[in-house]
Amino acid sequence: MNSLIKICGISTPETLDAAVTSGADFVGFVRFPKSPRYVSLDQARNLSRQAAGRTQRVVLLVDADDAAIAEAIAAIDPEFLQLHGHETEDRVREIRSRFGRPVIKVLGIAEEADLAGLMAYAPLSDRLLLDAKPPRAPGALPGGNGLPFDWRLLTKLDPGVAFMLSGGLTSDNVAEAIRLTGARAVDVSSGVESAPGIKDPSRIEAFIKAARAAYAAKDQ
Repeated sequence: MNSLIKICGISTPETLDAAVTSGADFVGFVRFPKSPRYVSLDQARNLSRQAAGRTQRVVLLVDADDAAIAEAIAAIDPEFLQLHGHETEDRVREIRSRFGRPVIKVLGIAEEADLAGLMAYAPLSDRLLLDAKPPRAPGALPGGNGLPFDWRLLTKLDPGVAFMLSGGLTSDNVAEAIRLTGARAVDVSSGVESAPGIKDPSRIEAFIKAARAAYAAKDQ
């Protein structure tokens, strides 16, 4: 069974190479100006060209309008659109249809009640990305906060739902997260950084190595 790893918030050629060389299946480029991982269209275009044919490219968007989505696609030519805002079911359906790109919809989890809303998005998305809900604080980012949620909640999730696990993952805890949730896809951003927005090649390598080992152990 395929086991997937995504390194999100890539912003430099060096860290892109580290992710690809270490075996990342996806790299993510953040188009949200408030994020410390934000990349301009020119930066994203150059990084995307570097990644083309080597790994899957994902552009992260937050409540983007059609014009912003179109310019991101023109610059990056991503394999996936990651919707990390408050996009409604209708908006997800519309984006997927209008732009013809596979969609990853991000949904926040904090308690069991949050699982109920997942099923409405599952048929509209190519994959769900389950992240910790952002803290209720002024200026809190929609993601990349380095916060885990109670992974045991996902034991109650329909096993037929394709999901990617995110939120507070590091090389130290990713094996436990995979064991508890059964996740076949994981996403990391702040967990491979030396400071907000600063990816560390050695941490990227360590995370991917730990996740691959955990997948292998699960398949034995």
